[in-house]
Amino acid sequence: MMKKSGYFQKTGCTAYDSDGKPHEFIELHIQGERYAVRLPDLARAMAGRIHVQVESLARNWNYYLGAVVGLAQVSASGKALNIDLFGAGDFTVSLMSLRAVLYGRNRVAVVVKIPETPYHAGERKYPCSQKTISAEA
Repeated sequence: MMKKSGYFQKTGCTAYDSDGKPHEFIELHIQGERYAVRLPDLARAMAGRIHVQVESLARNWNYYLGAVVGLAQVSASGKALNIDLFGAGDFTVSLMSLRAVLYGRNRVAVVVKIPETPYHAGERKYPCSQKTISAEA
């Protein structure tokens, strides 16, 4: 079962990268942390199947973009944006609700956590009848 973990919100603010260049962004709140996705990159990702960077976001008088903390990509079905935050898990948001936020029809788009499967969590399950063979030199 998927649980609500956060939301996307368009602030209309700009954030500065490490070179001091301003960028428009959409703010991503997940489990109490704030992240940013650059708007031009997000538009390209929603139009095709490219990855977009999720960056940390800091505020000190202005917004500042930090390190890349994850990647996002449109799902295989084309109905959602899947977000992989390094070390925090996988999340998803409906593209329809995300577009409504981008075009100003809604204030937020709900982000939910994708439950981890045993294989996805790094565990490998073998069927009871399958044997493992060790390699000997």
